Amino acid sequence: MTGRDGFARRYRVEHRTKYSYSDEVSSSYGRAYLTPREFPGQRLVSHDLTIDPVPSDRSVGTDVYGNTTSYFHVTAEHTELVVTGISVVDVQRPVPASADGPWEQARPTSVNGPLAVEFTLDLRPPEVSAEVTAYAAESLTPGRPMLEAVTDLNTRIHRDFAYRSGSTNVSTRVADVFAAREGVCQDFARIAAACLRSHGLAARYVSGYLATDPPPGKERMVGVDATHAWAAVWVPADSASDRTGHWIGFDPTNDQFADERYVTAAWGRDYADVPPLRGIIYTDARESIITVSVDVAPLEV
Repeated sequence: MTGRDGFARRYRVEHRTKYSYSDEVSSSYGRAYLTPREFPGQRLVSHDLTIDPVPSDRSVGTDVYGNTTSYFHVTAEHTELVVTGISVVDVQRPVPASADGPWEQARPTSVNGPLAVEFTLDLRPPEVSAEVTAYAAESLTPGRPMLEAVTDLNTRIHRDFAYRSGSTNVSTRVADVFAAREGVCQDFARIAAACLRSHGLAARYVSGYLATDPPPGKERMVGVDATHAWAAVWVPADSASDRTGHWIGFDPTNDQFADERYVTAAWGRDYADVPPLRGIIYTDARESIITVSVDVAPLEV
């Protein structure tokens, strides 16, 4: 069932991060990517970001990819810092993905997809290796329809890599995940992006959330009650109304394409572009604990 204005689902997203330190912190600088994006298919109804202790300075801006970023500086001495983002978001049920042509024709150029070309580039340090290229080639066989190839790659990553919480961290390389054959959603999204880029396709890293309570008839998915990550692949324009091409989100963690259960917070080329929170502190503390809780609750549209 679709609610007002064609949006299928409304969610209240609460993302709370608590930092606890073993000694006083005299100054803390932070930058957050906790404001969900607005784009066709997703509407931000409201957003509030609270920080405790109250910052002496804060501002909101937009990065190069159009993501909303929130900067803050806490100067009051503290042993705990709590950052809470609360958003209400409407999500539309996606139009069935369309990408029937050969995947080779989906490589962006300065003519058909100038804004997508950047997303074909490898990272620094490089993540595309001979192993990644060969792994991707098993799905990206010559002349294979784009959507069929991406579906196969999505399924293979889901099958070949075990989801194991705590097995990696934000600095774990794609090569290390390949060696261990285990990781978490961020790792699987980065593998998918590296695979696509290894063959000249454009891939985004997408940061966001999954609905906690699945719609009727849908299974509960891995990655709920935490931040989630998935990938998106660019495909060329397929109609007169689609002049710049479009992006198709897919989730190797759950072996499916992104639908109305996915709330997008930010996107970039990699996790490092859009971490939920990053910052610098000044302290003599030797120990710290980070506690993150996420709740995505459906509301009436």
